[in-house]
Amino acid sequence: MLPTMLLGFDVGGTNARALLIDAATGDVVDRDREPSRGSGEDLVATLAQMAERLVTRNSCSLSAVGCGVAGLAHRSGVVHFSPNLPGVLEYPVGPELAERLGVPVEIMNDASAGAWAEARLGAGRGSDDFILVTLGTGIGTGFVCGGRLLGGHNGFAGESGHMVVDAHGPIHHTGQRGPWEYFASGDGLGRLGRAAAEVGRFPAALADAGSPADITGFTVAEALGRGDHNAEEVFAEFCGHVALGLANLVLIFDPERIVLGGGLVSVGEPLRTGVSGHLDELILGGQYRPSVAVVLAELGDDAGALGAALWAQESVD
Repeated sequence: MLPTMLLGFDVGGTNARALLIDAATGDVVDRDREPSRGSGEDLVATLAQMAERLVTRNSCSLSAVGCGVAGLAHRSGVVHFSPNLPGVLEYPVGPELAERLGVPVEIMNDASAGAWAEARLGAGRGSDDFILVTLGTGIGTGFVCGGRLLGGHNGFAGESGHMVVDAHGPIHHTGQRGPWEYFASGDGLGRLGRAAAEVGRFPAALADAGSPADITGFTVAEALGRGDHNAEEVFAEFCGHVALGLANLVLIFDPERIVLGGGLVSVGEPLRTGVSGHLDELILGGQYRPSVAVVLAELGDDAGALGAALWAQESVD
C-alpha cells in the first residue's frame, strides 16, 4: 500500500513552491519549484505537473492538496484577483486542479496559510489570538482568533496591506492613495533608502548600489547589518510605518501576539525591537493594556505551502 501524503503549494507572482508532507508526521518529504507566469490554464497545468512529479518520485498517493495564493482566493477555489498573477483573474484554480489530480483541493490566501502554519508548528504555538504580518515586496496578513483561522465570508480576510493609512498620501501601483503597503513593505524600505541617499544622508547605500535609483530594501538591510548609522535611521523610520498599521490592527483584533514574517524577517532582532518599540507608543491607551508581544516567524519560506497543506487536511477531515 502506498504511503499517503499531503501536498501544499505557495503560488507567488514569480514562482510556485510545492511541499510534499507526510500526512502522519507532518514532516516535509520533498519539495519542488516552477515559474508561475501565464494564464489560469497554464498555472493549473504547472501545479498538476509538479504534483505528479512529486508523487512519482516518492511512490505515494495524495489525500488532499492545499494552495496558498497571493490575492483574493475565494472559498469556492476561484482566484478572483491577484495583482501579481494577472492571467489568473476569475479562474477556478481549485476545481480545475482537483479534477486533474482526483483529490480535494483547498485554495486560500497565502498569508492566511502562513498564519495557520505558524499556529500549528511555528511562532504562533500556544496563542489562540495572534496576527501574522508578512513583510516582503508587499504586505500580507493572517489572523488566528479564538484558535480559529479568520477567513471572512468569502475567504478574502487578511488584505490589510491595502488599508489606507494616509488618505492624502502617494498613489500605490494598485491605484490606491496612501495604503499601508506603500510605506511599510520591502518596497517602502527601499523608497526610504533612496530618499535618504538623494539628499546625501545615506552614502553607504549609494556606494553599494551605484545610484539612488538602484537602492532597494535589501540594500538598506545589508547596510544595517554592517552597523551603518544612516541605515539605522532609515530603518527606524520604516519600523514606525510598520507599527502604524499594526496599531490599527491591534485596536480591531486585540491579539496576544504579533508574528513578523516575510523576506524582511531576515533582518532579525532589529526588526522585532524596532517595531515593538514604536507599537507601544502608537496604540491608544497602550499604557493601560497588556503589551502585545512581537516575535519573529519561525517557518521561513515553507510557511505558505505548509499551512495550505495543513488546512486542506483539516478541511477534508
